[in-house]
Amino acid sequence: MFYDYLLVNSTNEFLEEYTDLSENARYKLTGFSGSTGDALLSKSGKIFLFVDGRYHAQADLEVDHSKVEVVKLQVGESFLEKLFDKIEPNSTFAIVSKKNSYYRYKLIEALALNKRIKPILLNSDPILPCVGDAPSDNSVKIDLGKSTLEKIKELTKYLKDDDALFTSNQEEISYLLNKRDFSKNYSSSVKKQKIIITKQGIFDENYKVKGQIFADEKTTNAYDFLRLNARYLPNNPIALMKAVKSAEEIAHYQYCFNCADNAVLATKKFINENDNLSEFDIAQKLEENFKKFGAKSLSFKSIVAKDKNSALAHYSKNSKKEVLKDGSLVLIDCGAYYDGGLATDCTRVFVKGQPSSLQKEVYTKVLKAFLNAISFNVTPLTTGYDLDKIARDILNGIKPQGFEFSHSLGHGIGISVHENPPSLSPSEVGKVPLKPNMCFTIEPGLYNAEHFGIRLENSCYLDENYQIVSFSKLPFEEKLIDSSLLTEKEKEVLSQWM
Repeated sequence: MFYDYLLVNSTNEFLEEYTDLSENARYKLTGFSGSTGDALLSKSGKIFLFVDGRYHAQADLEVDHSKVEVVKLQVGESFLEKLFDKIEPNSTFAIVSKKNSYYRYKLIEALALNKRIKPILLNSDPILPCVGDAPSDNSVKIDLGKSTLEKIKELTKYLKDDDALFTSNQEEISYLLNKRDFSKNYSSSVKKQKIIITKQGIFDENYKVKGQIFADEKTTNAYDFLRLNARYLPNNPIALMKAVKSAEEIAHYQYCFNCADNAVLATKKFINENDNLSEFDIAQKLEENFKKFGAKSLSFKSIVAKDKNSALAHYSKNSKKEVLKDGSLVLIDCGAYYDGGLATDCTRVFVKGQPSSLQKEVYTKVLKAFLNAISFNVTPLTTGYDLDKIARDILNGIKPQGFEFSHSLGHGIGISVHENPPSLSPSEVGKVPLKPNMCFTIEPGLYNAEHFGIRLENSCYLDENYQIVSFSKLPFEEKLIDSSLLTEKEKEVLSQWM
C-alpha cells in the first residue's frame, strides 16, 4: 500500500444500507456479516472493526480475533472519533470516494488536519471494486398519492430555470418515479440508478445542466459530488417530502400491517402447537405465512433468536441447531413488502411453555418503556430525541443488573425499512421535530449476553392531532407480563393490544 491506513466500507457506490455480501468489502476483509459497520486496515495488516451496540456480540462471534480487533461503539459515541484514535499522527489515510458520502469525507478532512494526518481519496476500492453492471428495469408502477409530475413541480419551485437536483439514493428515486422493484430480497427500490431533476423533468446522470447542481452531501458519494461540482443542499427536499406520507400511503400501511399481524399470529400458533422447532423452522414458516397473507417479499432478513441469541440485537443465523425447549424465549423481528412497496417492521417475544421470573421482569420493564413512549403527548416541537429520552430514562432507572438498552428507540420507515427522517435517537440526528404522517418504529429493548434479550417494536404514524397511532394491532405475550409492575395508566394504554 502507498498509504498507511485504508477505510474499508460495508456499502456500495449508492451508499445503500443493505448491500449484498458480494458487494461488501468490509465483509470480505473481516468476515463480519452485519448490515452496517466499517473497518480500518493498517499497513502492518492490523484490522479494526467498528460496530455499534446492535452488533457487539455478533462481531465477536464472526471475526478472527487474532487478525481483527472489534471496536465497540457505545450509544452516542462518534465512529469517526474512535476511528481516528486508531490512526497514528503523521500518517496517510485512504478512503474510497465512491463508497463514502461527501459529508463524511469533509468530516475526515477536518479531523485529519487536527491530527496531522493526510487523507487520500481513491477512485477504486482495492479490497472490492464497485460493481459496474448496467441497471436492469424490473420495476412496476404504483399509485400511492402524488404523481411524479406533482412531486417534480413541488421540488423544483425554488430552483432557477437552469439549476437541477441530483440524487443517487435508490429509495428517493423509487419515490419520485412511483416505481418499485421486487426482483431482489429485502428491497423494493429501483436498482443502480442516478438521476438529475429539473423543472423540465427527470433525466439520467449524464444530462447536461447549464446552471448549478444541488445534492445532499450525506446521501451522495464523494466521487459524484466532486465530479458534478455540486452545491450542498442543507435540507434534502426529497427526503423531507418522502418522510411525510400521503393519505394513500397511510391507508396502504394499515392494510400492510393487518396482513403482517396475521402472518406473525399464525407463526405464534405454529410455535405453540409444535415441539422440537428450530429457529430455522420458525423462520421458514414465518416467510411462508407472510407470502400466504399477501407479501411480495420480506423487507429484511427475519430475525428468529432463542434464549441467549436474542441478546444479539441483529442476530441473523436462524440456526437449525437452536431448538426451542420448555421455557425458551424466542424473539422474532420481521417485516415484508406488499404491492405498494412500503416496508413493514415489527418485533415480538414469545415463550415456549412457562416463563421464568426474570423473563417476566425484563419483558414487563421493556413493555413499560414502550407504553410510555407510544402514549407520550406529542407537540409540534417534539423530536425523536425526546421520545428516545423518555424510554431511555425509564429503562436506565429500572433495568436489572447486567441488562442494557444498546440502540436507538426507533427509526423512520417507508420504501426502506430504515428511513431518515425521522429518527428516534439519542444523537443529533434525532433532534428533528416529528410531523403529522411521519411513520416510525418504537422499539425499546434490554439485552444481557449471559441470559437473553427483549425487544418490543411497533410501527406507528403521527396523526393530524399529534397522537401516535400504532399500525400493528398484534397482541403482546400475556404470560410474560407482570401486571404488578405496571401503573393503571400503562395498563389502560396496553389494553388496545390485549
